[in-house]
Amino acid sequence: MIDFLVSRIYYLVSFLLLGFGAYMMIGNANLVKKVIGMNVFQTGIFLFFIVTAFVDGASPPLLTAPEPYVSPLPHVLILTAIVVGVSLTAVALGLIVRIYEEYGTLNEDAIRRVTSDE
Repeated sequence: MIDFLVSRIYYLVSFLLLGFGAYMMIGNANLVKKVIGMNVFQTGIFLFFIVTAFVDGASPPLLTAPEPYVSPLPHVLILTAIVVGVSLTAVALGLIVRIYEEYGTLNEDAIRRVTSDE
């Protein structure tokens, strides 16, 4: 059992990151902590895709390289996802700054109370 877990440690780490990130997004009322949780969740997804793309003994898909080949598609998708994740984080933090200027707090519950009073 231990040998099986050691050989699958990257899957375990990716699922731990997914779980921890989901918990941070759901369990925290602070908006900045929610964005941090979203980034941890994204990192878990990135790790999972990279781990599933690994082929033992494979080579890059070049004409002179022997088979089996590694598919470059997951790596390209992850690079694109990283750019989208950075952009999403920047927009979210910009909105959080604007929310703080308007309401004076980053606590989601306090913002709901203030908006329900208006």
